[in-house]
Amino acid sequence: QVQLVESGGGVVQAGGSLRLSCVASTRTFSNYAMGWFRLAPGEEREFVAAIRRSRGITYYADSVKGRFTISRDNAKNTAYLQMNSLKPEDTAVYYCAAETGYSSYYYSPAEYDYWGQGTQVTVSS
Repeated sequence: QVQLVESGGGVVQAGGSLRLSCVASTRTFSNYAMGWFRLAPGEEREFVAAIRRSRGITYYADSVKGRFTISRDNAKNTAYLQMNSLKPEDTAVYYCAAETGYSSYYYSPAEYDYWGQGTQVTVSS
């Protein structure tokens, strides 16, 4: 069982930045692909970004491409989501997730095995 703990959420004005962190309770963090998803009120859980376990290959939703950057530090068992140029529509609870397989469906919540508790991001206009 892997526990994921997110932090770094908060309230920020439009155009501002936040960096989310996700710490994993495992010594084999490098074996997991990591993803970030978000859930806004009245919406379905939405893929934001993902990073492969090796070579650091990354994927982004079109809505955040060019503004958000996903990264990982395997020595610290931590994944990050740097969010710049934030918009009010980015307001949501952000979740990190870990995937143990080799799924190509990195954008699907169903492919992930472990989830964090979420951290609230609120962007005011």
